[in-house]
Amino acid sequence: MNISFKPIEKTDLLAVTAIYNYYVENSTATFHLTPVSEKEMEATLLLGHHLYKSFVVVCEGEIVGFCYLGQFRKKEAYDISAEVTLYIKHNFTGKQIGGEILTFMEKTAKDLGLKNLVGIITSENIGSIKLFERNSYFKCGHLKNIGIKFDRALDVLSFQKEI
Repeated sequence: MNISFKPIEKTDLLAVTAIYNYYVENSTATFHLTPVSEKEMEATLLLGHHLYKSFVVVCEGEIVGFCYLGQFRKKEAYDISAEVTLYIKHNFTGKQIGGEILTFMEKTAKDLGLKNLVGIITSENIGSIKLFERNSYFKCGHLKNIGIKFDRALDVLSFQKEI
């Protein structure tokens, strides 16, 4: 499958928000409990930020996912690190796109001078856990029963890769 990446623009927010809201409503991949607005998504993606970049994933002219680098913590000492996040349209999962996205994001982060990427994953999101492990991220944290969604207490795992 041939995919490409382009920086997210405001005109992409409808598609990106729809992809994200699918996971809000149907999974524990995100801890949002209700769908987000395009305005909320725009704020999350930090469009135009000099360090924290966001991209749509395009396949044959269709947006099939999005990914972004986000601020790891709001203290300057952490500015060598970023949280990496990706969402793939639900009917495009399992097609090896995730590995290509992580490779692209790692290169982007390295080019920006970042030294570490962190992925924060709900413990029952086995597909994402396997994706990060296959791409040489190591588990560095486990928060037990840290959030509740769909009336279930959920754990969150942290994965890290030095780039």
